Amino acid sequence: MDKIIGTLLRTGVTLAAAFVLFGGTVFLVRHHTPATNYAVFQGEPDDLRSVRGIFHQAFAFSGRGLIQFGLLLLIATPVARVTFSIFAFLYERDWTYVLITTIVLALLLYSLLGAHA
Repeated sequence: MDKIIGTLLRTGVTLAAAFVLFGGTVFLVRHHTPATNYAVFQGEPDDLRSVRGIFHQAFAFSGRGLIQFGLLLLIATPVARVTFSIFAFLYERDWTYVLITTIVLALLLYSLLGAHA
């Protein structure tokens, strides 16, 4: 179980880093010297504030979309680890850890999704 979780975490972080690096490269190639006005705050565009918009921009090979997709993968990595742990503890019939890990997953999902609904 420890080896699988280690591989899952390593793969998730590596994929996330690869997408962020690729997205950063695409962004820098397309925007050589962006004129930035630091006196005025400009947040992310509206299409990069939702998961659907991030997927759309990433599949369009937008630099910012690829970076955001990499960050989504980075966020999804520990969620996948906790989800896998639940199934591993179910397989081992360790009910105490199933309960604790389910609570952790519920808190993670609430903090990511439920707080905004």
